[in-house]
Order: sequence, then structure tokens, then C-alpha cells
Amino acid sequence: MSDPARPPLSGTPRTRLRRGREKGRSRREDLLDVLAAGFVCHLGVVVEGAPMVVPTVYGYDDTSLYLHGSVASRSLAGPPETVCVTVTVLDGIVLARSVFEHSVNYRSAVIYGRPRDVTDIGEKIAALRLLTEHVAPGQWDYARQPDRRELAATRLWALSLDEASVKVRSGPPDDADSADAVPGRWAGELPVLTRFGAPVPDPALPAGTPVPPHVARRESTRPGRA
Repeated sequence: MSDPARPPLSGTPRTRLRRGREKGRSRREDLLDVLAAGFVCHLGVVVEGAPMVVPTVYGYDDTSLYLHGSVASRSLAGPPETVCVTVTVLDGIVLARSVFEHSVNYRSAVIYGRPRDVTDIGEKIAALRLLTEHVAPGQWDYARQPDRRELAATRLWALSLDEASVKVRSGPPDDADSADAVPGRWAGELPVLTRFGAPVPDPALPAGTPVPPHVARRESTRPGRA
């Protein structure tokens, strides 16, 4: 059930689906679920008149997506203009009876907007905490937090989630009732499962340095909400 405190996703000309409308999702919770399951987004910007798409990690809350980089980064340079950010989670390969009907099962989000340059120190620290905790829950309080010099060297953008769309495909191939459904020809889904492996210590660590609990407990778990 949709949370009444969270408005549904927008339906602007840029986010309205033209194809595969049945795969569209309109709840804000669907967008947050995709952001929770993903780690890397792709930031699309125009730099010196040419498109640039940059993969980067991100953080988020109910209203904003946070992106960070060096103040010298070309993708985050200059006054923020309208950008497009995408997040895709691959759930499986769909092997159909004909090559034309092959597909993938996925969850994806596309977010448009003009990002806001975060300059307030308190807000910047809070956003960097969200980013760190999304990637590695518990790490913000475990590791040394950024000092003023590091904060000054970091640029941070906040992108509103107000203009976004979500698309999801799941299930088997769509050609079970086609002429290609002949006996003996297999079709189905090959799931893609992403799990964390055993922590690998830095070789420079003294022997016997324990793995912190917040890292150890992620072994064999899947990305998503903690």
C-alpha cells in the first residue's frame, strides 16, 4: 500500500513512458526500492557542448539523491544544469524461444532535474553520511569522518526526486503461446543474484585485526535496505 505521506511519482513529458507502459510504477516506494537495491548510478550531463555519462555511487533520502565528487571533477563543474540520472538493477536474463523475444528482468529508475550545489557544512556532512551508509551501513561511525580540508575538496549535489520514473520487468518470456513454443525447446529465466563475499583484509593490517561486526554481517547478504 502506498504511503500517503509520500507523493506519487511525477508524470511529466520526460518521465511519461511511451513503450512498455505496463512495466511502469507510480509509487514513490518503488523508486526508493530501486535506489536501495542499487549502488552505482549513471549521471548524464553536458560538458563543453558534448554529453558525458559518469558512473558513481550515491546516497538518498525520501526527497533527494546525493552525488559527490572532487571540486575538480568535470562532470560536477560549473553551475548545475539539468541532468539525467539512471539506476538499474539486473535481476535476470530472460531466454525466450526466439532471439527476438529475449529480454532481461530488471528494476530501473530515471531521475531528471537541476541539482542543487550543497555548500552548507552541516548539510554536506549529513548528505555524505547518507551516501556512506547506503554503500556500507555502519561505516560512517566506524571510520574517521571528513575534516574541513576534505570537505572543501568535495563537491556535493542534491537532486530532487520530484521528476522521476520507474520501470520494472519480471517473470518468464512472453512467447509461450507463439509458434516457437515447440516441444523440446527450453525457455525461462536465468536469475542474476548479487551477494557480498567474505571480507578481504588490507595486507597492511596487523595480523589478527578483527573484521568489524557491521562489515562481517554483510557477508552472503544481498544489497538492499538494511
